[in-house]
Amino acid sequence: MAASRFDEPRVSVCPEDVVMGGEEAELPAESRLQRWVRMHGRLTAGPERVFRAWADPEELARWFPERIEGGLAVGSRSVLVWSGRRVWWDVIDATPSHSFVFRWPWLPDDGLVTTVRVTIDSVGYGSRLVLEDGPFPIDRPGALDAWAKSIEGWSEALAMLRAHLDFSVDLRWRP
Repeated sequence: MAASRFDEPRVSVCPEDVVMGGEEAELPAESRLQRWVRMHGRLTAGPERVFRAWADPEELARWFPERIEGGLAVGSRSVLVWSGRRVWWDVIDATPSHSFVFRWPWLPDDGLVTTVRVTIDSVGYGSRLVLEDGPFPIDRPGALDAWAKSIEGWSEALAMLRAHLDFSVDLRWRP
């Protein structure tokens, strides 16, 4: 198994019922139908470089969107631009070489906004990256499709990140 690859997506589901100490404990109704996407992988790039790939607008534009309008400072709203698509990001937290957290919409009307947490840890001569996106309340219209698209989208994005950081290759599709 190569040290710098991303594993298959880890898709987690909140259980309907949780058993604690022999008694059934029910989750609140609003959390029963929530889904999260969790993915992790190893990169040969060090934590500083991985963090910069998320937190520096010029670096982010080298592997994810075509360009970024605005900065990626904590508390700021930026717009990521692809051909035919513009998506805002609200940066919530950024801890150099360790984590980057932002919120962004999945539905066109901003009716579903999730929080993405990217955690970076030093492992050997490289890094371990964990990405979590959610919650996706699948009982809401459009949320199940958004959850499925997030699994596909983050799998592709993390492959592009690895190609950029570990091989200096841009995998983005160009018309």
